[in-house]
Amino acid sequence: MNDLLYVNGGNPLRGTITVRGAKNFVSKAMVASLLGETPSVLRNVPRIRDVAVVSGLLDLHGVNVKYDTDAGILDLDPSNVESAHVADIDAHAGSSRIPILFCGPLLHRLGEAFIPDLGGCRIGDRPINYHLDILRQFGAVVDKLPNGIQLRAPRRLQGTKIALPYPSVGATEQLLLTAVRAEGITELDGAAIEPEIMDLIAVLQKMGAIISVDTDRVIRIEGVDRLEGYSHTALSDRIETASWASAALATGGDITVKGATQPEMMTFLNTFRKVGGRFDVQDDGIRFWHAGGDLHSIVLETDVHPGFMTDWQQPLVVALTQAKGLSIVHETVYENRFGFADALRKMGATIQVYKECLGGRDCRFGQRNFHHSAVISGPTPLHAADIEVPDLRGGFSHLIAALAAQGRSTVRGIGLIDRGYENFQDKLVALGADVARG
Repeated sequence: MNDLLYVNGGNPLRGTITVRGAKNFVSKAMVASLLGETPSVLRNVPRIRDVAVVSGLLDLHGVNVKYDTDAGILDLDPSNVESAHVADIDAHAGSSRIPILFCGPLLHRLGEAFIPDLGGCRIGDRPINYHLDILRQFGAVVDKLPNGIQLRAPRRLQGTKIALPYPSVGATEQLLLTAVRAEGITELDGAAIEPEIMDLIAVLQKMGAIISVDTDRVIRIEGVDRLEGYSHTALSDRIETASWASAALATGGDITVKGATQPEMMTFLNTFRKVGGRFDVQDDGIRFWHAGGDLHSIVLETDVHPGFMTDWQQPLVVALTQAKGLSIVHETVYENRFGFADALRKMGATIQVYKECLGGRDCRFGQRNFHHSAVISGPTPLHAADIEVPDLRGGFSHLIAALAAQGRSTVRGIGLIDRGYENFQDKLVALGADVARG
């Protein structure tokens, strides 16, 4: 596939598409299969690049992976887990940050693990120090090498008490995947409780783990000696669903998203309605459409769950360029997420970014010189442009802008979008978009 997409915009997107399992859950459930002594089955798996990367990494470690792409079913047999060659891990992982989550399971199964240099989307400071500190507290020995990090477990990992300064999703996942087979009790204070985290906990419980979640963001895990495989259907991808909903709003369209579910989307749905969008929750999905007339400006603040998800922010900002009045968006999760606004300004949007906290409260970025608030003035007609994709969510937002704009846009670097949006070009065509790979 070429990394270039030509988009002839200006037409409403109309039709029906389907979303499958959440990118932010499926890859973690695949890693969890390493902890089991018997095979696992994961259903509702999307065909995205992250799944291919994790499948390859599991294969390098001796896991037998069978993927029925049409049915969306993964069979994972970890019976013959083994150490992988450092060069193979490094070459296969590429820019993925998933290898860090292999550490806990591999330390339990093999007593050692290796992490290559990690990449990922450039949306802010996403250090792995939380992960390494957590693994050290369990008793892992961490050695930094020129080409990555080597970890060893001289003896069985031990339960511990950990308090996170911020409810990091990645750090919470690391702790869960490590604590379930550690000796004794582990307590995590300040845990992330996103729906994808809760689905991972459900998977681990099916495998035999003992995990409790308190209302004050405290997770307690009683370590067990052995875990079995699981059979599980992944929750729907709420980020992809919101992206298509925002595309319907920005283009004046009408999109039914099969596979979308309401419970994980409630905060987004409230905001979507305030902006002026309409939706209908159906038995097998959710229909989103532009109701006609003016869209409404809003004041929005991203937050950890159950707040407004940071990954929903960028696609919605594109729709807000078409809303009447001034909208204010305060980003409190990733400090550099407004880099995508440069391309929108190039296309005619009026967006100003600020270092100040413009939401209802101060956040941890307010005194750190980051441009983490934005004021969007609308409505402003968008025109075609030559765009470079900056990251996964920002890239899809640029794609939405190109679809809403008059004229022919060139979107470069769309391979990043393949990481998290299954068959997105086919879905665009099904919705009536005029697009072609370069």
